[in-house]
Order: sequence, then structure tokens, then C-alpha cells
Amino acid sequence: MKHRCLLLASVLLFSFTISVSAAEKKKEFKIPFEKYSLANGLDVVLHVDRSDPIAAVYVVYHVGSSREIKGKTGFAHLFEHIMFQESQHVGQDQFFKKIQSAGGSLNGSTNTDRTNYFVTVPKNALEMSLWLEADRMGFLLSKLTQESFENQQNVVQNEKRQNYDNQPYGQASYAMSKLLYPENHPYNWQVIGSLDDLCNATLQDVIEFYKKYYLPNNATIVVAGDIDVAQTKKWIEKYFGEIKSSVEPGVLPKMPVLLTETKKAYFEDNLANAPDFSMAFPTVEQYNKDAYALSYLAQLLSGSKKSPLYKVIVEEKKLAPQVMAFQRSLELAGSFAINIRTFPDKNLGDVEDAVKEAFQRFEKDGFTDKDLERLKTGVEVGFYNTIASVLGKAMRLGDYNEFAGSPDFINTDLNNSLSVTQEDIWRVYNKYIKDKHYVLLNIVPKGKTNLAAANANLFVVPEESIDKQGNKKEAAQIKTELIPTKFDRSKEPTKGSDPVVKIPNIWTDKTKKGIPIYGIKQSELPLVNFQIILKGGMILDNAGKIGTAHLTARMINEGTKTKTPVELREAIQDLGATINVSAGIETITLTGTCLTNKLSETAALAKEILFEPRWDEKEFALVKSQTIETLKRSESSPVSIASSVYNKLIYGADNILSNSPMGTVKSIESISIDDLKNYYYNNFSASVVKIMVVGDITKENAVAVFNKLNNWESKEVIFPKVASANSAKPGVYFVDVPKAKQSEFRVGHLSLPYTSPDYYKTVVMNHRLGGDFNGILNMILREEKGFTYGARSSFSASAYSGAFTASTGVQSNATLETAQIIKNEINKYKESISKNDLNDVKSTLLKGNALRFETLMALGQMLLPVVIYNLPFDYVKQRESFVQKITADEHKALSQKYLQPDKMIYLIIGDKETQFDNLNKLDLGAPILIDKEAKPVN
Repeated sequence: MKHRCLLLASVLLFSFTISVSAAEKKKEFKIPFEKYSLANGLDVVLHVDRSDPIAAVYVVYHVGSSREIKGKTGFAHLFEHIMFQESQHVGQDQFFKKIQSAGGSLNGSTNTDRTNYFVTVPKNALEMSLWLEADRMGFLLSKLTQESFENQQNVVQNEKRQNYDNQPYGQASYAMSKLLYPENHPYNWQVIGSLDDLCNATLQDVIEFYKKYYLPNNATIVVAGDIDVAQTKKWIEKYFGEIKSSVEPGVLPKMPVLLTETKKAYFEDNLANAPDFSMAFPTVEQYNKDAYALSYLAQLLSGSKKSPLYKVIVEEKKLAPQVMAFQRSLELAGSFAINIRTFPDKNLGDVEDAVKEAFQRFEKDGFTDKDLERLKTGVEVGFYNTIASVLGKAMRLGDYNEFAGSPDFINTDLNNSLSVTQEDIWRVYNKYIKDKHYVLLNIVPKGKTNLAAANANLFVVPEESIDKQGNKKEAAQIKTELIPTKFDRSKEPTKGSDPVVKIPNIWTDKTKKGIPIYGIKQSELPLVNFQIILKGGMILDNAGKIGTAHLTARMINEGTKTKTPVELREAIQDLGATINVSAGIETITLTGTCLTNKLSETAALAKEILFEPRWDEKEFALVKSQTIETLKRSESSPVSIASSVYNKLIYGADNILSNSPMGTVKSIESISIDDLKNYYYNNFSASVVKIMVVGDITKENAVAVFNKLNNWESKEVIFPKVASANSAKPGVYFVDVPKAKQSEFRVGHLSLPYTSPDYYKTVVMNHRLGGDFNGILNMILREEKGFTYGARSSFSASAYSGAFTASTGVQSNATLETAQIIKNEINKYKESISKNDLNDVKSTLLKGNALRFETLMALGQMLLPVVIYNLPFDYVKQRESFVQKITADEHKALSQKYLQPDKMIYLIIGDKETQFDNLNKLDLGAPILIDKEAKPVN
């Protein structure tokens, strides 16, 4: 049971103090909060943060899939969806609409042990947000109908198909849960549940589940941000105080698993093209002292190039491109897992032997105190990053209150991690891993059972049909009555004046070398993010060797002239920093994050990385094989297939923009290390560099730090002319993925570059069609029809021509109707937009700016177009002005100009046998069957 009492805390935000005991040093980390409980048992936590004029509301219910029973699974996750629909005083689909129209963002999630709902809004919309949250907590059931219930059943079933059934290796978590946890253990089933359970569930079933768990005395609400504490308390009492509580469900006991034997199983995956190896050892629940040591053990075993699992499996035996180990601690139990997705045709029995060899090497070689300290530094910096936003703080406080008994556990949690010793890690290794029983799951491609480990038994993954979906159930009528309330809750609270949003000041300067540098100062946390951006990227790749820029960026991460890859990673970790180089379509970017007082040292490492690449032949072979394997794996994913083929149809297969920056298997195989050196020497020049810096640093200090790049040679970089796109003819194109559970859609045509004066205007024009959850396409395909987990449309662009794209993944038997809906709705959208809809678009886009500048990441995203595309410093204000002034006639003119049905390409990835012939009914010409290279199939 939760301890519910009045608790007041008043401490300094980000106050770090060291209190030294005889045994160890401890860091005291506090976020100021006030905690109290309402008479109905609802825990309330308040936190004031006036950095931005925004507020976050976080509600966490102590209910997840572990509170379900066998045969009735998926209810907690289903309710996550239902609670966004309608309640007694809030109309159908109004939760998203009201929050987004106020400029806010919202979502929810479910895991094994909790369901949460979270909202961030401009502070003037806080009362409205509390009104909405209270209505779904206390006044939902009077509006829960058979129709709305079945609609969300369909949505959740499509979410399951999209994220599990129609993905390679998507059934891994299902199988592992069944193998590791006993039949009646609460973790034996997936959070999303089974399709049969969801189809068979009745309205009465879910009502009873709701009444048991969605109670004020089984929840915590956190309100954080720029709030008036006294007023917020009054609102919470007004809206939540009269909600009735019930018998508290109570806390389930810890249920650790004890294996009496090792279990080995395998199954064939129709979509997989390489074997997958998972090994799991039962361990301990969250916040158990051993869980912290097990997390470090996982990093020591697999987290670096000198880790024994990496050395044996990746480097020496070349069984896989990478290896991952992790500790997963949940409320009731935990597991320590190793996952390895191998190269094709590797035997998983050999992988099992290699894992055991790596364990032996770990026992022999051990690790040092310095190794452990590096990991602790990363944990501490990562911890600070999780509370960089108001919502991040709210979520931490709420989860600690609900699962650890107090919001103040934030201090204990961090110290538990930082106090782990070498002895703790060896103890948990011997207690939970060494010579202990485990579960071994092997997933092999269809027809390759010979790759499974010896003595592995066949695990049967049930084939779930969509035949039941969409069939109306004959259900007993359930009489619903209005839930009484002491005041008129149908009146939406007024929001008052919009808060004044101060758009951050951008500064600019140049280094002594003349390299432009741009920045924004934000000092809430002692952190700095920086990017060193080189114009070029894939655009500078030679035809036939697409992927050269990608491999060059990868290799620049792999050591310097004086540091091996391991030594470089350790030098970065010693600073508590991150540095990574990556390549895109038009840039190569070094991204760094560090504490402010470590910026000079971090920038010096960045310079060394850029100026002195190691060009290690062994690392090149490994990077190349990893890239090839990643590309091969993407060939079996319907989502990846859709993106790849769509680009070829939009731009033409011979246009460089039709490619992924990662290249193709064929192009990567053709690239040598000399190609990378040539790319580097020809294109890494101070003449194409810009720098951006965001965080707790002044312009003067930033310029001084990056003056270290002054000896960067400046030379001319020749940019080839990008050919005009040669789109495929309009029509319907189909790629066959036999027995696909869903059809993946990409519908669109060529459009504007980012630098076009009309580009942002098209973004605004598209917003009502498919720019967010409330878009027309999503509301029809998801909320009305229940065909999909989500549908969107957008205008995407770079310095070169972009595309308009409508995208979704739908249940396979809705393929034709979905195509018809997309076609019809785009045609209708060109004709007009209502005054109310246009006002909603304006409200969403204008008021949303209050949330755009909170974190360093958000500030970086705001600054990036200035740096890359030379947008004016006041471009945000200019865009606000356009949104404020746009009329319905201007909106119509934009839609008629830039939505072009006569040029529309309809690409569908799905099951040809059941869906292809139906597409003749679209009246868009005969559908064309193509392969994964966008070439016709005869």
C-alpha cells in the first residue's frame, strides 16, 4: 500500500552538496517539490520552475499489464487509448484537439506496471489541462459505449500488427516472456496483449477493470513548471477532490523467477533474413541494490570495444556486427539479457559457446576502478539530461512517488547507482550469471532451422487472424448513467491571456580562421551542446559509390593517430561527454555534448577526431560489414522497403536523391578505404564549415574554445550539380511482401526545397490534412475506421527538391478502402478549409511556440535552419506573422498549387495475393507490380 501523507519539501533546484561519511562520498541532488494528498487518496506533487512560461501535468496510475489476468490481457494498454476518446463533459476526440489548439503536446504510455498520461502546455492552459485529466479520471464510464470500445480495439490490434506482427523479429518479446516467466506470472504476457483476448473482450470486462484500478487513490498527479502554487492547489481540489475512491488495489508482492533448468527454444521468422540470439537470466526488481550493479555489469560485458562480448563475438569470431547486454528491472522481477543479431548463416550454437567464452574472459581479465568510474560519470550526466525539461522532472517525481514511496527518492536512486563498487559487480555476476540456468531464444529465417542451437525446442508462435476485426459484436446492452458532480463541469475553463513567449536571442561571430559560429545561451543546466557542420554529405558521393560519406563519418569515430578506438572512447567518457560524427544527405556533422566546465577539453578531442583520423584497416572492415548487414536487414522490413522504393519513384532511380546516405549493399561493397581518404582530403575543408553552440556558455567563451580549429586548412570544395528529378508516371505501384499483416502506404509527389519562400507555407497548408493527431487522415483512418495506429501527411525537404507524402500502415483487408480515402480526402482538401479549422491550425502553430525553446535539443532544432539554410535570425517571428495573417482563400490557393492529384504516386507494400487485384477499382490505371528496386516485375 502507498503511504499517503502530507509532505512539504523546500530545497534548492540543482543544489549539489557533498556530505562525506566514513565509508563514502555521497552527492545530494534535489528538485524542490511539495507533496500532499487529497481526501480521496490522490497524491499531489507540485514543482515550480520558471525557466519558461509552460506547465506540465503528469498523471501516473499504478496499473499495467501485470494487473491483468490470463485470458484477459491487453486491457491496461487498451484503456490508455480509450481514455483519450470521450468523457462525460469532454466530447469525442476533444482531448487531443483542445490541448494541441492551446499550443500543447500530450500523450500516454503503458508498460508492465504503470499507465501514464502527460501534457505540456503554455501556462495559461494549465486549468484546462487539469479539467481534462480529472474528467477522464472520474467521469469516463458514462461515455464508454460499445462503439467507442470496438473502435479502440481495432486501433490497438493494428498497433500490434505494425509494431510486432509485421516486423522482423517482432515476436521476440512475446516468446521470451512466455519462456522466462511461468504461466500465471504477471510478466508472462505482453503489454499489448493478444489479438484473441482483445477480440474476445467485452465492454463489461473492461468496465470492471477500470473500476478496480483507475482510482484517485491508485494514482499520483504532478504539476510542474511556471505555476502559481496556491491557485494550482485550488484547481486540483476543485476538479479532482470529489472524484470517488474505492478499495485500493494494493501492491503485488515481488515475484522473482527461479529457473530449475536451462530452456532452449527456437522459431522461424518469415521476415527475418539473419539469425537472432537472446539469452536471459532471471534477476531482481527495480530499485533493488543488486539492480544497479547488474546495470554496470551489462555495460562492462558489452558496452565498449574492449568489452569481452564485443572482443570475442564481433572482433575475433566475426559472428555478428554488434552485441548488446542490459539489465531490465521491473516492479516485480527482473532479467539480465544478452541480444545478438548475427550475420546471415551463422549457427546460434556457436554464438552460445562464444558468449560463455566471453564470460570466462571477463572472469580472467576483470575490470579496473577507472573503468567503473567512467561508467558512473556517464550515468550521472545522463541522469541530469533526463530532467532537462519540465515534463522530465514531473515524470521523475511522479514515478518515484508511485513506485518508491516518495518523490525525494531521486537522491537515493542516483546515489545507489554511484555507490556501486567492484565487489558489488563481482557479487552479482556470481549470484545471477556465472553457471546459472538461463533461457535461450533463437530466431531463424524461414527454412533455416539448422542455424538454431543444438537441443533447442520448437516454440510455436500463434498465427493471429484479422478475420474477426471489424465484425460488429452482439453485446448485451449496458445501461450507463451520468456520474453526479457538484458543479457544471461542461464549462471549459477560460485560458486567459497567452503567455509572452520570448524567442531566444541568436548570436553569431567568426573564429580567427573565419569559420562562422552561431549560438544561443541557456543556463538552466551546466551543459553545452555543439555541432561542427560540414556542407556535403551524400551529395558529394561518387555515383556507384553512394555511402562513401556515411563510411567516412563512421571511420572518423574510430580512433585518431594517437588514440586507438578504445582509447578515444575512454577519453570521451572520462569527460562525461559524448562525441559522434554522422553523415546525411547534405552534411557531415560532429555532435558533442558535455558539462560546461569540460567544453574546452571536449572541443580539443573533437578537433583531434576531425584532424587526425586513424584510418585503421581492421576497423574499416568491421564498419563496412556492419553497414552491409544493416542494409540487408532493412530489406525485410515493410517500412524500410516503402521508404526506399518511394524515393526511387519520386526522384528517379538514377538521381542521387533517390538513395539513402547509407548506400546499398552493392555500393558499400565497392568502396575501399582509399575512397574514404579521398573523400576526406577533398571535402573536409574550413571553407564549408559552420559551428553552432547551445547551452550554458557566452559567445566570447565559445569563440575562444573553437578558435582551436584555426589551423584547419581551407580549400575549394566542388559541389556537383544535382540532376532534376525524373519521377515515375502517376499511378499505383505495389511491392509484394507475401502474407504481410499490414499494407504500408506512401502516397505523394515531388515538391519544394526547404529554401523556397513557399516551403513553410506548404507546411502550414498541410497541417489540417495530416500534420498532427487531429489531422483529417488520422481522424478517419484511425479514430473513425480503426484501420491503423496512425496516419500523417507532410512536406519534407532539404536544400534540394522535397516531397509531399501521405503515409500510413493499415490492416491488410483495408488496403483498397484506405487508398480510396486518401485519394478522396486530398481532392476534397483542395477545395476549401473551414474558418474553425483554419483558426485551430493557427492556434496550434502559434501557441505551440511556448514549448519550442525549453531544452538544449529544442534550441538546437530552432537554430539549425539558420545555420544550414541561412534563414534570417527572426524567421520564427516571420513565420508567426504568416500564420496570423493567412486567410482561407490563401490556404485554398496553396493547396490547389501544391497538392497535385494528377502527379500522385500511390505506393503500397503488402500481400499481393490478397490485395493487388482489388486496386484496379481505384480508377488510377492498372496497378504496377514492382520489386524492391522499383523495377517492374513481369
